Amino acid sequence: MTENAISDPAVRWIRIWLLLLGIMVYAMILIGGATRLTDSGLSITEWDPISGTLPPLSDAAWAVEFDKYRQTAEYQLQNRGMSLSEFQYIFWWEWGHRLFGRLIGLVAIVGFVIFLAKGWLKGSRIATYAGLIALGGLQGAIGWWMVASGIGETTRVDVAPYRLATHFTLALLIIGVIVALWMGLRPIPTGAVPKPAKIWASGLLIGITVQMASGALVAGLDAGRTYTDWPLMAGELFPAGYVDADLGVRSLFEGREATQFNHRFLAYALFVGGWLAFWLNRHGVLRRDFLIVAVFLSLQSVWGILTLVNAAPLMMALTHQGLGVIVFLASVRLAVRAGRAQSSASVSTDGSMKTA
Repeated sequence: MTENAISDPAVRWIRIWLLLLGIMVYAMILIGGATRLTDSGLSITEWDPISGTLPPLSDAAWAVEFDKYRQTAEYQLQNRGMSLSEFQYIFWWEWGHRLFGRLIGLVAIVGFVIFLAKGWLKGSRIATYAGLIALGGLQGAIGWWMVASGIGETTRVDVAPYRLATHFTLALLIIGVIVALWMGLRPIPTGAVPKPAKIWASGLLIGITVQMASGALVAGLDAGRTYTDWPLMAGELFPAGYVDADLGVRSLFEGREATQFNHRFLAYALFVGGWLAFWLNRHGVLRRDFLIVAVFLSLQSVWGILTLVNAAPLMMALTHQGLGVIVFLASVRLAVRAGRAQSSASVSTDGSMKTA
């Protein structure tokens, strides 16, 4: 056996562990979305990895937490006069979000230690799975870095959009790595794939990732509720306020008009690109994989428009985010299958074999 070869029982249990982690991270993304959409993210003003595991257990403890929240700009400028029960509602969302993150970390570490003790992780696999756990730890740190942007400010009532986008994009990276590792533990029979198909697969993955990050900027700015007409924006194809005089180039990341416009037109480009990629590769061994991505891109586009024109209500916005992650995972699957497939110069661009 090679350095990284492992037995069938080991493969089975590691795949189960990765599947569980993937499901948990997906649920975490949805919980995080709900936390953002309910404006709950700033309700807990401190990061206590150990003591913060327990919620307030007495009236006095609730009073202390509520008093801390009253010092924030979000309370002073947006939620002044909020009742204790209203505070508890947003507190439970943020507390649940943090607790579930700790639970994911526990499952990841326990599984890693068990597999290491059994000798199932050898050679480069040790570093690979340790790196996955390190990404989870980094995500926790970036989560607090994100929350901190809305705690110490005197005028900000939300977290910084670019920090939210960073937090969300890292979550995508983590779940993408989990899926790639899960797939890599079994053979991926695809046959020969031409280089153009691999380029299309990589391009779709990159484009969808950028689009998801742009969606996080839209969410961070509540830009999805600013312009709710479609296909125009306030009756204009190109919004007049795309470049804000005060923000300048930062309008691309902090301007409601620019972020929503960019998100819309990236969606159009991906819709066209997804179906074009399928058409060009419709005779190749990855035709079904390209079709799956194109179909999910279409569903996401339609649902995104419906969410927009309805001013992004909670459940529709959460569904849009959840479906977006599925689109991303479909592109990860396509890219992994393309990357693991045999390359052959004797394969034409449509996937059929050339004759001599």
